[in-house]
Amino acid sequence: MLNFSEESVERADETLLEQSFTANCLALLRALVESAAAKEGLDDSRLGEFVLAVDEIACNAVEHAGGGGRLVLRRLDGALECLITDTGPGFTPELPRTPPELDSTGGRGLWLAHLLTDRLTITTGTTGAAVTLLMYLP
Repeated sequence: MLNFSEESVERADETLLEQSFTANCLALLRALVESAAAKEGLDDSRLGEFVLAVDEIACNAVEHAGGGGRLVLRRLDGALECLITDTGPGFTPELPRTPPELDSTGGRGLWLAHLLTDRLTITTGTTGAAVTLLMYLP
């Protein structure tokens, strides 16, 4: 497991959204996440960053892990947590520290999601991957 922030978050979670997804419903998934996150108080700029990060990871699940996945959005004490899981073959969870080359056709999803969120955690194995994104609430 990779955890790119050592700060702890109190867990007093409330599930806001649980949704399986495929490529056909990514736009709906973005809208649902945006609506739920806005209701929880993310301001406009942080809201856009959170939705973009979630979308990047969901698109990765669709493209690289069998065409879909599952999203669970929770409110923790002072933060939103989005867990995206898939049943793909797993991957080596190395987070790029620099952006991919301009002529690269991929490799931006994890990098961008890491930049946009307050915490990114990756767990992966032979039965799939789980990426957790965390964004602190104002």
